[in-house]
Formats: sequence, C-alpha cells, structure tokens
Amino acid sequence: KVFASSESINPHNDTMTAQHTSISICTILYVCFAAKDTLAFSTGGGSARAVNKAPIARRQEWQRGAEIELPDLEMLFDRISMASPLAKLVMEGNSVGGFAAIDDDTKNPEIKWKKMESNSKKTVHRIDKADKFQNVKTPLLRFRSTLKGPCIGERFSNMLMDLDERKKWDDQIANVEEMYPIDDLDAVNTILDNEDKYGTCSRVGVGYTQTKQGIISPREQLTIVGAQEFKNGATILWGTEMEEYHNHLLPEGKRHTRAKSHLFAATLAPTGPDEFDVEYLLQMDVGGGLPHFMTTPALADVVKKMFQHAKGYFEGGDGSDLDLYLKSRQQEEEYSEIEILSNMDEDLLDGEIDLSEVHSHHHAMKDIESLLFTP
Repeated sequence: KVFASSESINPHNDTMTAQHTSISICTILYVCFAAKDTLAFSTGGGSARAVNKAPIARRQEWQRGAEIELPDLEMLFDRISMASPLAKLVMEGNSVGGFAAIDDDTKNPEIKWKKMESNSKKTVHRIDKADKFQNVKTPLLRFRSTLKGPCIGERFSNMLMDLDERKKWDDQIANVEEMYPIDDLDAVNTILDNEDKYGTCSRVGVGYTQTKQGIISPREQLTIVGAQEFKNGATILWGTEMEEYHNHLLPEGKRHTRAKSHLFAATLAPTGPDEFDVEYLLQMDVGGGLPHFMTTPALADVVKKMFQHAKGYFEGGDGSDLDLYLKSRQQEEEYSEIEILSNMDEDLLDGEIDLSEVHSHHHAMKDIESLLFTP
C-alpha cells in the first residue's frame, strides 16, 4: 500500500464547501464522467507526496493533510487490458495499427459483449456493452472513436476536467475539482516497475465532481485517477471510485447521492502523424436505485456528445483552442532553452564551465540532429 500525505490542503477547509447544485436525468451519466473527468485534473489546488506506508510515530512528523491509499494498480491494469483490446495492444507495444490491429472475433470468456451501435461514418463508430464485469452487476460500456489531430492525452483529459472547458459541452456540470494531487510520481512508477508495459505515470490524484439539480437529485463522486504515457505516444487514462472509508476526504457541505465508477479507462493510440484511436471504458453505477435500462442509453448519449466535442477540439485549425495551446507550449520551450543558454553564458563568464566541453557537447548535438533528419 502506498499513501499520499497532502501537506497543503486541509480537507475540512471551508473554501472547499461543495456547491449545493445538482443533475438532470441524462446528467446521471455526467456523473459518470466524474470518473473520467477526474482523470485529468486542473492545475489549481495544493500538492501531495506519495510515500510508503509509514509507522504511526513517523506520521506525526507530517504536516496536516490526508492519507490517500492507491488501488492495486497491477490488478486495475489487468482489468483494463481485459476489457479494452486497444489498451492491451498499447501495453504489449503493438498499438501502431490501432483498431485495425484488433481481432474482435477473439472472445474473452469472462466478458460477454453485446453490440449496441456500429456505424463507421459516426464519430463514435462502435459501442459495446457487457451486462456485468468482475462480478459487479453494473453494465460496462465500451466506446470507440477515431479522431484527427495530434494524440495528446493531457489535452483529452483537460477537455473533460477543466471546468471552463467542460462547460462548453456539459451544461449540467456544477463542480470539478482536483482536491489531492500527488506530486511524488516515483511511488506509482516504483509500484508498477515496468515502463514498457505500464508506461510512465505523468499524473495521479484524487478529484471531486458534482452535477446540478435537474429531474433527479445531484450526484457526487470522489475518484482516484491517473495518466500513463508511453514511448510510442499513446496514453492510458485510468480511474476508479474511492472506498467509503475515504469519505472524510469529501469537501464539507451537504452530501449528495453517491455515484460510483467501478472502472474507467480511456486509451489514446496514435495511428499516424495526425490521427489517433480512442477506446473508452466506463462501468458506472449512478446510485439512487435507478434501473440500468434507464441510465445506460442516457449515459451512451452523453459520451457521444463528449466525443463530438473532442472531434472539433482536436481537428483544431488556425486560431483554434488547440492551435493556441500548441503555440503557447512551443513558446514556453523556446523560453526555457533561452534561459538555459543565458545561465550557461553567466557560468562561462564566471569560469565555471569548461569551454572545450561546451564545444564537445555542441558537436555531439549536431551529430544527433543529423541522425534525426536522415531519411
């Protein structure tokens, strides 16, 4: 078990009081997005560090905060690869072909899939459903979409989790908040200890999501989510609901009906320089005793709406939000390089850098560049 100690966020702070807003019938599914949503957290909030479970005596040395128990990550990824053929290909290092490399005739005896929709001309070109998964009698839904644009997992998750971005397509969202981000990613990478199979964890933390009042009462979720990045440009976003004994991490205020995502995953795999496939898993119980035959179709409609928004976002174009983001990131990289060179100039003047070493590194870099640009 690994824990995170949030050193700068008090879970009982009045500023974290949840808004007393709610959800609409179709919005039940929006809650489900909490699972996916929390995968990509906004940049606000405090930070936390992940540490091995410490004796009680040592915990007294920690500043006020919260202990966050990570799930069994290997088991979680085994379940994801079982339900998502694209994730399985990514973890095996064979995802270049995307959906085209998947043999859907190969059945997994533990999952009985039923085809809900299939239309190659639609943004979401296939939807499958399993009535139960891992002995949980909550339907598991699987969505497939092929999007044009750069495969950037962080942008996909930001589109879901950033409140301002979310409001552009989800008029029922009340609050999306990163409550306990964990900065010490080495703990997660140490647990998985297999970069080729699991990639590198680029983000992990606990997020809270709440929806507005509508035909039904509000729903809320507390989910631990993360992002794994792979050398081939693929990303697997993952998430699962926190256990009831973590309820003390919820923000202060009136409690709402709890929706629970037993499993969430979104696998993004590049299939070309400007195209990528996405396979999206969601096993969501919206709570309140609502029957699945009512919530499943509504949930599918909301996920399709999200993908329609993603389609426009990633196709971008001059002046689009994605274009502005990419240009901003390029400028940041250029400024970073200038700062490094400036620091080197200062060190040269101070005599702290051997000029011969600089020339040696310069020639080495030129050699690397010639290799990079060799057809």
